[in-house]
Amino acid sequence: MLSMGADLRRARLAIAAAFFTQGLVFISLTTRLPRLQERWDLDELALSGVLLMMVLLAGVGSLVAERLAPRLDSAVVLRAGLLVIAASVAAVVLAPVTAVFVLALAAYGVGLGLVDATGNMQAVALEHRMGRVVLPSCHGAWTLGGILGAVLTLATSGVPWSAVALVAVVPLLATTAPFLARDHGEAATSTETDVPWRAIVMVGLALVVFYTVDTAAATWGPVYLDRVFAAPEELVALATLPYLVATGLVRLAGDRLAEQVGAVRLVRVGAGIALVALAVIVAAPGWPVAVLGFTLLGCGVAVVAPLSFSAAAALAGRDADPATRQARVDAVVARFNQFNYAGALLGAVMTGAVGAGSLRVGFAVPLVLVVALFWLARAFAPADDPAA
Repeated sequence: MLSMGADLRRARLAIAAAFFTQGLVFISLTTRLPRLQERWDLDELALSGVLLMMVLLAGVGSLVAERLAPRLDSAVVLRAGLLVIAASVAAVVLAPVTAVFVLALAAYGVGLGLVDATGNMQAVALEHRMGRVVLPSCHGAWTLGGILGAVLTLATSGVPWSAVALVAVVPLLATTAPFLARDHGEAATSTETDVPWRAIVMVGLALVVFYTVDTAAATWGPVYLDRVFAAPEELVALATLPYLVATGLVRLAGDRLAEQVGAVRLVRVGAGIALVALAVIVAAPGWPVAVLGFTLLGCGVAVVAPLSFSAAAALAGRDADPATRQARVDAVVARFNQFNYAGALLGAVMTGAVGAGSLRVGFAVPLVLVVALFWLARAFAPADDPAA
């Protein structure tokens, strides 16, 4: 029992490291979007097109993970995804011509989907084995990585562009972590049976709303400060950094909050905070007020994503033996992850397209959509019982 507990603790640290790496790399890139726009002479519509490609290919990567994880184990596919990210990030930074930049960003999109899907598979499996809520803190590790990525952007604004390629070392190191090995039992060959997709779709819609808000903040926040308020270039990452700090603090406390308050009530309270925060961002008279709005936004939406995966996994894994449950849950988590990219599509592409004339109008997209969380919160009830 002691050895099993130690193994689970090591696996929890490894899974947190994967989330941390994903957050660090992603935010390291998004906080440098103004610099990438300038380097490759991209306007808002062109940047939206590139982001659309990346999001669609992330969806492809998630579907590939769904196919490969039952055969190879999610830990193996996770390591492969981290290797793809390492190679593609270095290529994005060092690309000599536009074609190489676009191809590298496409490869990064596939790697993003692989790691997103398998990281959540690992976290859900850990949550079920431990019989308690752990997904908020795992997603909190993503946020801590994002915070470090934003800090690095602020601290290295004057370094040569090629030096940014060193970020690729982090996912390489993460591949050596001791991820959670599958309990290979007599799993059913069909993971589709008795999966309550209608209930899962309700939770998935909340995930769409979250990623619309989150991707708008992470992708367009720095551009918003730069284009609307002409904030100093070295400070545009402040749109992302306080947002991530607030998100990370709430997520790290999210395991306990979810157990004490309940997922449904927690999501509804967060929705109210997010609604106020987005109104502040849209109406901000200057960039310091906008930064305050982004900070408040992080507090509001922090736990929606991890609790969504908890609820979906709980619905998928009920009434099954452990091996069958893990096979079924892996398949559902990979497919459920597609809601992530639908939200990212709205957040990254629609915010930029609608806000082509003014990003104030663009941020009205997540402002309207976040209202739906008040209604969708009732679908989160299964997240209150991760051991079900």
